[in-house]
Amino acid sequence: MERTQDIRERIRGLNDAMRGAGPETASANRWLITHGVLGLGIEEAVKAVEEVKAFAAFTSDNDPYGEHDFGSFELAGQRLFWKIDYYNLSLDGGSPDPTDSAVTVRVLTVMLASEY
Repeated sequence: MERTQDIRERIRGLNDAMRGAGPETASANRWLITHGVLGLGIEEAVKAVEEVKAFAAFTSDNDPYGEHDFGSFELAGQRLFWKIDYYNLSLDGGSPDPTDSAVTVRVLTVMLASEY
């Protein structure tokens, strides 16, 4: 599917809603926190989730397509990344249409930069 500006805006809205809702919201979407982030301790992992939820530092360098699907930040002396990927409902392949929540599971992964 070619991603027009309209499609990118719809994806951005869905990504922002997912991130803002956080991992505690019941839905088909998933948040994954890596072992490296958890290794920083539970308090730091909670702070990482809060950083991702509040992230607004999007630029043309870190968000070239305007979909708000990636970010990075510093926490506890570490560089962290977060990334949203779009899967089909079986989680065994890519989504056929990331603008359609009926056929898409968003997976947001929070990781140490060194785990990328």
